[in-house]
Amino acid sequence: MAGGTGSRLHPLTIGVNKHLLPIYNKPLIYYPLTTLMLAGIREILLISSPSETDTFRRLLGDGNQFGIEMSYATQAEPKGIAEGILVAQDFTEGHNIGFILGDNVFHGVGLGRQLSQYRNILGAQIFAYHVKDPRSYGVVEIGADDKVISLEEKPKEPKSQFAITGLYFYDERAASFARQLKPSARGELEITDLNQMYLELNELNVAILSRGTAWLDTGTFELLYDASSYIRLVEERQGEKIGDPTDAAMSQGWI
Repeated sequence: MAGGTGSRLHPLTIGVNKHLLPIYNKPLIYYPLTTLMLAGIREILLISSPSETDTFRRLLGDGNQFGIEMSYATQAEPKGIAEGILVAQDFTEGHNIGFILGDNVFHGVGLGRQLSQYRNILGAQIFAYHVKDPRSYGVVEIGADDKVISLEEKPKEPKSQFAITGLYFYDERAASFARQLKPSARGELEITDLNQMYLELNELNVAILSRGTAWLDTGTFELLYDASSYIRLVEERQGEKIGDPTDAAMSQGWI
């Protein structure tokens, strides 16, 4: 999901899509793309605004160079993350899906192996990350045996310190559930409302990302800078590549 206006990053994003901004030595979109690839997903639909589709197509092509199949779709207006499920419904019909926000960076040892186990789930899978101030995120309250108790969208008084990251796995019912959603007060289809539907069926599962896993949101100038610094430090000190689709494809044996 690489739509939106990136208004918090103006003037950087007035002429350039946020997901094409550099995170150290690679465009931002490479990082979520690589996360899906490491999870074993090879058929990928990128959703962006109509004016940006050709730019992404020039960057990623048909995906053959990475051993994947890239397709493209447009979201006419930024009407919510969950609307992306509806935009993609013809592409995903009859299939379980992995759904990731284009501005989220994940990194951790064994993360791909961890994510690959959710490709054939029944229900929905979300991922939680402990943060100091969760008021800017969707928040999940977790009870005994890692059961989801409640979900809140950007609460003023959070019930937990666990933010919901921008990575989700859903079974084949996701689009039919998304069609039942009503726009929120801000006129958007909220991903939290979609997850709430699964929760009410007792089919929403949560996994807490370990302390050894980094989750980096890049929605502000400070977070964009921090993500670049993190990638540079890890790549230079450890000599490994992060968010490189060519490297990911080679590790999967696809090229």
